[in-house]
Amino acid sequence: MARKPGTRAGTEFVLFDVLYEDGSQRSNRRVPSTVLGGLDGDAPARAVIEAQDREIAERSGLAPLRIKKVRRVGAKAPKQFGRKYLKAAGH
Repeated sequence: MARKPGTRAGTEFVLFDVLYEDGSQRSNRRVPSTVLGGLDGDAPARAVIEAQDREIAERSGLAPLRIKKVRRVGAKAPKQFGRKYLKAAGH
């Protein structure tokens, strides 16, 4: 029987955007979905991406870049406190 479109038989991946301390960015870095979730949420993705970067750096002979921020592709940026909140809090 045919499968529904969009279903995969193997390991699924979650995509992340990575911002490095030097200001460069890499998009759509793949992290296996099996390491994500639970109480840590997306925190394990950083360790996986750092390991990928070490391997890439080893092969290229360059030093790995330091990661500043990791964000899931398609995730909304956290909301900043608006004026109403700051005014009510007395700031």
